[in-house]
Amino acid sequence: MSAWLFIVAVIINCINMFGQVHFTILYADLEADYINPIELCSKVNRLITPEAALHTVLSALMLVKGFWGVFLLNLPILAFNANKFYHKAQLLDATEIFRTLGKHKRESFLKLGFYLLMFFYYLYRMIMALIVETGNDY
Repeated sequence: MSAWLFIVAVIINCINMFGQVHFTILYADLEADYINPIELCSKVNRLITPEAALHTVLSALMLVKGFWGVFLLNLPILAFNANKFYHKAQLLDATEIFRTLGKHKRESFLKLGFYLLMFFYYLYRMIMALIVETGNDY
């Protein structure tokens, strides 16, 4: 049963990781003046809430299924996202984006690094759970 949980975790984590890559590319495009601030903010703001919601669902699944260690690994990003939503600072403002671009890029890189590490961890746990569930039939 835990194999399915980690398969879902890998999929959700990949979605969030690709979202962070998309954010990073958009920030680089803004710096290179390939995209205007209004367009960037509308694209990023549309995806911020689903990214946080997917991570929250994944963390809640780990908590409910009793994977405390995995939940604790996810807790810093979960707390960071919750703090941003609590203070209503999750959405980007087109008039302030150039002043805060460095902070947003750093946040995106840190989240991308976190999701990349968690991808390999979830992949490892998924493979181990599949081996345990299928048994040693070879």
